[in-house]
This record gives sequence, structure tokens and C-alpha cells, in this order.
Amino acid sequence: MTCPVCQWQNFEGDDICENCGADLRASDTPEPATGFHGPLLGIHLAELGAPEPVTVSGDEDVAELVERMHREKIDCLLVTENGRLAGIFTDRDALLKLAGHGLEHGPIRDFMTPDPVVLRHDDTIAVAINKMAVGGFRHVPIVEGRRPIAVVSARDVFRHIATRLG
Repeated sequence: MTCPVCQWQNFEGDDICENCGADLRASDTPEPATGFHGPLLGIHLAELGAPEPVTVSGDEDVAELVERMHREKIDCLLVTENGRLAGIFTDRDALLKLAGHGLEHGPIRDFMTPDPVVLRHDDTIAVAINKMAVGGFRHVPIVEGRRPIAVVSARDVFRHIATRLG
């Protein structure tokens, strides 16, 4: 841990700086993140108008669901168990996990990405962009508790930005 007074490198957990004697007990207390509030990226996701998610049970057959995704032009499915988010299955998952193997039959839970990164309705667009960029995601579920209420996509974010920039 770096001393905020003299910049001395102390051991993690030290209460007093070995070099200058400064009190380090509050130095490792996390500070709240500064919020981003601007007209372009600072609006809450609830204002973005992200669509309701298409949810499926983990028991449903992956081959039938891939055909449904193709037929109905669905980019992602949220897999729920007892109404709670269990995983996500996207067009990218279908391509990477099933392509070249033929459409396998089996429960979608065997092919989904379990425990996906999520957003909350009061997160900002800036938070969504950050999570998408860091994780390489194009779709992120928005949840209340563990219940999915929407899915924000990179397309939704880009459309918002393009509209605001004119």
C-alpha cells in the first residue's frame, strides 16, 4: 500500500507508514465511484427504452431455439430458472458453440453463458458502454433483483448516441 503522504511502499494491511508514521487505516477504504452525468452518456438505462428480453427455460432444446432465433431475428435469449436470470445465449454463442457440429439437441443450459454480467435500470449508458467494452459483450441483461427486465445492446447504445449527436 502506498502512503498518501510520502508515497512510501508499505505492506498491505499496515496501519502506520513505516517511513513517515502517517496513519494508513483509512487509506485502503474504497472511495465511491464518481458518477458520470452528461446529456450523452449520463442518462439512465431506463430512459434508453431497451426492449423487453426474450426469456426461455433452461430445459428448452437449443436446436429449436436457434431455429426460432433465426426465424424471428432474435439476437439473444435470456435463460431463466424460476424467473431468475441463469444465463444468456446469443447469436455469437450459436456460432461459436454450435457451428460446424450441426444443430445439436439438448437443453440450452448446456450451451448458454452462465451467470452473465448484468446492469441495473438506474445504471448510466456510460456504465453500459464500459461493461460492454471490458467484457467484449454486445448484449447485457438489465435486471431488478435477479429478474430480467430488459436487454441493452450495443445497437441500442449506438442509436442513442447517433440520435443525440444529430
